[in-house]
Amino acid sequence: MTSVDQYIQTFPEEVQIILQKIRICVFDNAPGVVEGFGYGMPAYKTNGRPLIYFAGFKHHIGLYATPSGHRAFSEELSKYKQGKGSVQFPLDQPMPYDLIARIIAFRYTENKG
Repeated sequence: MTSVDQYIQTFPEEVQIILQKIRICVFDNAPGVVEGFGYGMPAYKTNGRPLIYFAGFKHHIGLYATPSGHRAFSEELSKYKQGKGSVQFPLDQPMPYDLIARIIAFRYTENKG
């Protein structure tokens, strides 16, 4: 896998749409973000530092916003399965794009400072 486009195209159409919307959230909320590929998934950096990663799975979308991004939104994320720096958004529930956008904006501000 060499590009985010190629990665997204490996998923069923309905998941591709979700992944593209999350990708748009990244670009809309993190001016100057650099898109790449890391840890086998789409990876984004600002100011040379990791901003956010996301990945598609059979039953969920994984969002990896570092532990600080998850701590800052812990109450809103509490209804989702989580790891130290990750959260799983089930594909059979509405995707919380507004929350995802706010997490990205938070991480963007963190990376600026």
